[in-house]
Amino acid sequence: MIPRRCGFLPLGAALALTVAALTAGPWGLAAAGPAARGSEQGVPGHFTFASVVRRAGDLAAGPYQPDQPALPAFFADLNYDQYRDLRFKRDQSIWRAESLPFQVELFPRGGLFKDRVTINLIENGKAVAVPFKAGFYKYGNKENEKDLSEVASEVPEDLGFAGVRLLYPLNRDDVFDELAVFLGASYFRAVPQGLNYGISARGLAIDTGLASKEEFPIFREFWLEKPDRDATAITIYALLDSASVAGAYRFLITPGLETVIDVKAQLFFRERVKKLGLAPLTSMFFHAEDTDRFMDDFRPEVHDSDGLFIETGSGERIWRPLVNSKGLRISDFHADNPRAFGLLQRDRDFANYQDLEARYERRPSALVEPDGDWGKGVVELVQIPSDSERYDNIAAFWVPERMPSTSKPFEYNYRLRLAADPEAKLTGGRTLSTRIGAGGTSTLDSNKRKFVVDFVGPTLAGLPADTPVEAVVTTSVGTLSKPVVQPNPEARGWRLFFELTPDGDGPVDLRAYLKKGDDVLSETWSFQWNRE
Repeated sequence: MIPRRCGFLPLGAALALTVAALTAGPWGLAAAGPAARGSEQGVPGHFTFASVVRRAGDLAAGPYQPDQPALPAFFADLNYDQYRDLRFKRDQSIWRAESLPFQVELFPRGGLFKDRVTINLIENGKAVAVPFKAGFYKYGNKENEKDLSEVASEVPEDLGFAGVRLLYPLNRDDVFDELAVFLGASYFRAVPQGLNYGISARGLAIDTGLASKEEFPIFREFWLEKPDRDATAITIYALLDSASVAGAYRFLITPGLETVIDVKAQLFFRERVKKLGLAPLTSMFFHAEDTDRFMDDFRPEVHDSDGLFIETGSGERIWRPLVNSKGLRISDFHADNPRAFGLLQRDRDFANYQDLEARYERRPSALVEPDGDWGKGVVELVQIPSDSERYDNIAAFWVPERMPSTSKPFEYNYRLRLAADPEAKLTGGRTLSTRIGAGGTSTLDSNKRKFVVDFVGPTLAGLPADTPVEAVVTTSVGTLSKPVVQPNPEARGWRLFFELTPDGDGPVDLRAYLKKGDDVLSETWSFQWNRE
């Protein structure tokens, strides 16, 4: 599981610093070393994505060489809260003095983030590296901030950076808010207008959920393209590296009511991997209305995401509510050439969370939309048992049926949409909530489980109350009662309920959808019930 708090992802991995200080550049920069000099890498002219591709191919041709030099004791021993008090001075923000629409702040190495990351800026087609300066930072809480030099008497000049923070006037024209963070391994986060940090994305997942040790690729170098004064998007290039693979990434980030990240990737494999997870998402689920066991928490629900959404290549829409069970759950959903998949936060009602600090109703949903055909494969959902909301215990990604070979590059592109409701334009029925309890009516029977599922959406809301809406419900094991569907005026939708009589102690896979005659009215609700 991944510790998570306050927009930081304390999951560091090795990154390289390959900067050669050649000539002074703008903003105190030095011309980038071999990793960024396109002409020396066989890429003529301006720095482009091809420059990063070339670098990734060169890396993959040799052995993996992590770069995680020792940190001074002051930095190495920082705990999570102390690391958060390492603050980049706002007046030092890159591009601030030029009044550009985007600004950049850089995270220093320290605490859990021990890996060095090279940061380059691209201007007029030329990439130059940002040198580390202790003067960028203050240390201490907001009431008692000090210059870093006052706290750490000896700050090495090559301490280096750990990641990147992007700022943008997302909610007000006169305030630069956090827009995105790239920090720790290949993790990154972004937010749309009006929402807070929640779900995270990753560049790549390797061997996630296997009995063998998971491999965590890292973004070891970034190139940020200087935006124009009227720019509404920013481009970031990243170099990914790990024991098995090196890769080139391009992120085109367009902020707004819906923040969109267009991702282009090309991978070079040093060796074959057992499982490859593309466009991975990571989130937190502690408990919700479908948690079928007692949680000693005053809050009704605690989660960053409440379900996995999939739209298959055939057009079927599937919703799998998330759970926090006592054991590891890994579920595969066949989705050849998927149209979309993501971890969504559909519940936007504060009354269902009652948390004035975390404000879980303001966490964004994240939807991956593949560009082109991805072929045969599955969307995999990994759910890790958790005893705290501190951990990201949910992962979702697409796994190709055939693992890429080591003989040629592997390319794929996708769009990542972060929004309060990326499904807003859809009219069909979708799942709003799932509730589970003992069967029976006046006398409860714990040997049976009652499922109550609410479906909502413009199409369902427009149906008269006497419409003959039916439900198709199936189970992999056990017996079902006759399903009942009735209007739910409180939700402006329709409610399905049925009872399951389990047969044995194994998992039960349930599926249900609403229909009217031959017309399907809703997505497919998919749920795996386990006897806890």
